[in-house]
Amino acid sequence: MSAPPGSLPDPHSGEAGFTLIEMLIATMLMVIILAALATVTAQWLPNWNRGMARIERDERLAFALNRVVGDLSVAEFVPINAKAKAAYFAGDELGVSFVRTAIGPNAQPGLEIVRFQEVADAGGPTLVRQHAPFVPMDAGFQVRLVDPTVLFGAPYRVTFSYAGTDDVWQPFWRGAPLLPSRIQVTVRDGFTQQKLAVSTAALVHADTPAECVRAQNVNQCITQIVQSITNPNKTPTATEPRGGAL
Repeated sequence: MSAPPGSLPDPHSGEAGFTLIEMLIATMLMVIILAALATVTAQWLPNWNRGMARIERDERLAFALNRVVGDLSVAEFVPINAKAKAAYFAGDELGVSFVRTAIGPNAQPGLEIVRFQEVADAGGPTLVRQHAPFVPMDAGFQVRLVDPTVLFGAPYRVTFSYAGTDDVWQPFWRGAPLLPSRIQVTVRDGFTQQKLAVSTAALVHADTPAECVRAQNVNQCITQIVQSITNPNKTPTATEPRGGAL
């Protein structure tokens, strides 16, 4: 039975719904919206990926720098054997070796030798950390270092410099009677060679020989050690008490 003239169509009947033109308009609007979202996403996603990569790189840089500074700051004055007076410490612009107390989940109690050294890599210069247990040794003995860990790689490059109590920075520190008071860790962009703001300096906490710690006159004890290294044939006189005496 048909509806009376002038009455509205029954919404529950099969005659109610969208027309073909309305469906085409809705489809076109949906296509426009999806195209706009795709354009925005294509522009935003690469920037987001670059930003996340930069954050991850900065976090790795901060972690590596903290590791280097943390190790350098706890370097200890340890001679290579009982006869030696100078500490086991050798530093240049591209690397540094020293002795510290061993730490870590798999470390054995005692001392260990730590070395930071720049090595050549396919991607460019890389700063590697290695270590080995410390045992008394003869001069010239080659230490076998293990567990190489990459700390810095391209595009960063790290150099070291050293300063004593005179605050004069030097590119080398070898065979000195004392440890450096400070070690500067300079981080540069490997392409532009620009010094980065994250560059810092490590303050060495133990730069005094153990035999001078309990001496009545620490400065005099240190002076005697310096003289014994620079003038090994000189014998202390009666007016020059030995550094270890109380």
